[in-house]
Amino acid sequence: MECVFLNGTVGVGKTTVAEAISALEPGPHAVVDLDQVRRLHPAPATDVFNHELELRNLHALATNYRAAGARRFILAGVLEESGEVGRYLDALRTERMLICRLVAAPSVVEGRLRLRHADDPDGLAWHLRRAGELDAVLAEAAIDDLVVDTSDLRPREIARHVRAAAGWDAPAERGGE
Repeated sequence: MECVFLNGTVGVGKTTVAEAISALEPGPHAVVDLDQVRRLHPAPATDVFNHELELRNLHALATNYRAAGARRFILAGVLEESGEVGRYLDALRTERMLICRLVAAPSVVEGRLRLRHADDPDGLAWHLRRAGELDAVLAEAAIDDLVVDTSDLRPREIARHVRAAAGWDAPAERGGE
C-alpha cells in the first residue's frame, strides 16, 4: 500500500488538495481527513489534540479500507515530529509514505481562515495564532519529502505535482477541473 500524507498548518489547503488527488486517482484508494477522525470533545488533558485517538482510528480505518480494496491512502493532517512517522506507517500497515508539506503565504492563510471562521471570532483568533505557531514547528521539524506552496496554485496543479513526487502512475482523470 502506498500513502501520501499532506502535512501543514490550518488553512494551507490540505483537505482541498487531498480531494484533488483523489479526483486524479484511478485505482482503489481512501481519503482520510485526520482532523475528522480525532474529533472528541473535550479532549483529555493528557492528549489535547487527540493524537492517540487519531492513530487508533486510522489503524481501524486502514484495516477496513484495505479489506474493501484500497491500495493507496491520501491523508490530510499534521505531522509535527519525525518520531511519529513510524507510528503512522504502523497504523496504515505500510512501509512507504510521501510526506508533502503544504505551505502558503501568511496573508493567504489568514484570508482562508477568515472565510472559514466568519461566524466564529473565538475560533478565528485561535486558528490565526495556531497557524503561525504550527508553521514554525513544521519548518523546524523538516520531515517532509516535498514542500509545495499553495498560495497561487490551483488544487489540481498541486495534486499533479504531489502524484508525480509519489511516483504514482499518470492519472486516468475523473470529473472536471
